[in-house]
Amino acid sequence: MVNARLVYCLEEKGAFSPFQSGFRHHRSTIDNILLLETSIREAFIRNQHLVSIFFDMEKAYDRTWRYGILKDLYHLGFRGNLPVFIQNFLKTRVFQVHVRSTLSRDFYQREGVPQGSVLSVVLFILKINGIVEQLPPAVKGTLFVDDFQISCASTNMSTVERQLQIAIRKITDWTNNNGFVISNQKTICMHFCRKRGLHLDPEIILNGVALPACHVYVATGTESCKFLFVILMSSIASQM
Repeated sequence: MVNARLVYCLEEKGAFSPFQSGFRHHRSTIDNILLLETSIREAFIRNQHLVSIFFDMEKAYDRTWRYGILKDLYHLGFRGNLPVFIQNFLKTRVFQVHVRSTLSRDFYQREGVPQGSVLSVVLFILKINGIVEQLPPAVKGTLFVDDFQISCASTNMSTVERQLQIAIRKITDWTNNNGFVISNQKTICMHFCRKRGLHLDPEIILNGVALPACHVYVATGTESCKFLFVILMSSIASQM
C-alpha cells in the first residue's frame, strides 16, 4: 500500500528520469534495448562509430545511501507520515549468520535498502535516478534499475572518446558523492561500426584504468557483451 502511494506521487511529480524503465508501469527492458538498437542502426546508416559503455555497480543495493534517499524525498516536497515511515523502514536493520548450531553476533547495516522488499526497489531507483542527469548532450543513456548504459556516435572516434570521458568524469563524481561504486572489472565498452579498413577501438579510462574489452570466445571468434537479457555479439575476424 505504501509502495503504491509512493510510486503514484513520484510519477505525478515527474521524479523519475524518462530513461529509467525499471519497475515502472508500461515500461520494460524492451524500451532500453530498442533505444540502443535504434542508435546502432542510425550510426550504421550514417557510417559512424558508436561506442556503448555498460556499467556495473558493486553491491548496489547494499551501498545505497539511506540519508540520500530521505534527502531526495525532502527535496521533492515529501513531508509528514510517508517520509517518517520510510525512515523507520530503513533504519535499525540487523542480521545474523547461522552455521549449523552456531549463531553469530548481531551485524548492523549502516547503509543499503532491504533486499526482497517491493519498497526497496522504488527507493533504490529514486536514489540512482540522478546518474542520468550527469550526461553531456552528445551522450545518450538508459537505466533499468541499476543496469546503466551510455553511448555516443560520431564519424570521428576522437570526438566519441572525448564525449564519453566527459560523461565518465561526471558519473564518477556523482557516484562518489552518492555512495555508489562502479566496478572497473565488470564495466565494459563495445564498439559498433560498419566502416571499412582498420581502425583502433576507443580507449576509455575509468578510475585511472582502461576499460576491459568485451570477452572473446576463441571457439567462435567473436566478442560479446550482455545487455539486460540480450547478448550482443560482433565478429573480430576482420580485425585480426
